[in-house]
Amino acid sequence: MPASRDFQIFAKPCGATCNLECAYCYYLDKELLYPAGEVPARMPDDLLEDYIVQHIAAMPGEVIAFSWHGGEPLALGLEYFERIVALQKKHRPAARRITNGIQTNGTLIDEHWSRFFERERFAIGLSLDGTAELHDCYRVATGGQPSHARAMRGYDLLLRHEVPCDVVCTVHNVNVGSPLSVYRFFRGIGAKFIGFLPVVQPVAPGLVGRHSISGEAYGAFLCAIFDEWIRRDVGKIAVQDFEEASRPPRGMEHSLCIYRPTCGEVPVIERNGDLYSCDHFVGPEHWIGNIRETPLAELLDSPAQQAFGNAKRDGLPAQCRRCDVLEYCHGGCPKNRILTTSDGEPGLNYLCAGYKRFFHHCLGPLERLQRKMEATEKPPTPSSAPAPAGRNDLCPCHSGLKYKKCCGK
Repeated sequence: MPASRDFQIFAKPCGATCNLECAYCYYLDKELLYPAGEVPARMPDDLLEDYIVQHIAAMPGEVIAFSWHGGEPLALGLEYFERIVALQKKHRPAARRITNGIQTNGTLIDEHWSRFFERERFAIGLSLDGTAELHDCYRVATGGQPSHARAMRGYDLLLRHEVPCDVVCTVHNVNVGSPLSVYRFFRGIGAKFIGFLPVVQPVAPGLVGRHSISGEAYGAFLCAIFDEWIRRDVGKIAVQDFEEASRPPRGMEHSLCIYRPTCGEVPVIERNGDLYSCDHFVGPEHWIGNIRETPLAELLDSPAQQAFGNAKRDGLPAQCRRCDVLEYCHGGCPKNRILTTSDGEPGLNYLCAGYKRFFHHCLGPLERLQRKMEATEKPPTPSSAPAPAGRNDLCPCHSGLKYKKCCGK
């Protein structure tokens, strides 16, 4: 029995194991949930096959998408992922298609990995924080060794093998002050899709860790990049936050979970089969169950997971409900709701000021751009190029939604 809605699971078959020790990483300490010797270092073969079978059965659509995360998933070795692909092919139902995405720091990518990704049509998310100076201040190996050169070597190999590669940039307290340096670096290396992940490390109500950025700084960061992007890179580079800001005026749902009214569609499965509500909520209080004991589809539709997802909407402060950009952010990620509103109500997002600044800044230009594009669009003719994806395929805009529910609307 499939789940009642589409989902994306961050599968972590190696848990928090990683060859880097990034200073701002929020997942490294999750290793404490699984003491050495009590839980295997990697998802065992029998459980891996069981997960793949259950994931296929739970996915309601024709396209079955897998997302492999860590830690650093490539630390498992190429043979492990060759086994994953073999199991997927073994259990893939006729007339259905399986896709794979993997999030990596890129430092372990070599010619063998690149050929594998090319052959098996993996899509890659590569973590880069900008120039070597900005990247290496926090993204380091054991002993503080820099990682930028090795990550770029992996990136170049992916380009050479024409493997689809998105750049995921963590915005921290250092690179947030150099938005154009960051963006121009990515443009210079030929990045076609860029996602920005702001660092917010809640340590107490209203307080964050030293690597965190302020809402105001994040808003200024996005605005500076937006101004450069809209002048010269529209249609050449896709920036995730700009894509998201353009969706509500076009009558489209947000594809990125932090901007959606509810959440809970991106849970995490750990290496022992434990399922947690979200990548940022991996802990005993957000444990949903284990797929060895309860079918995955049942866990995805469980009351606990439904309640987790709805809590984002139901816990929205009154100030947010009155906000003129509510439909663009819906209060942001629940993990960052650590401030109180001007009315003294808890639940205001730490990045609220930045979201307001960015959306107020970009919406007018985006609407004018949309009108201009609509005015110059030609009606389709029999000789026009085919649609970029089938109705039930994943949308080419990287939203994770089916084409018919996204840009095909």
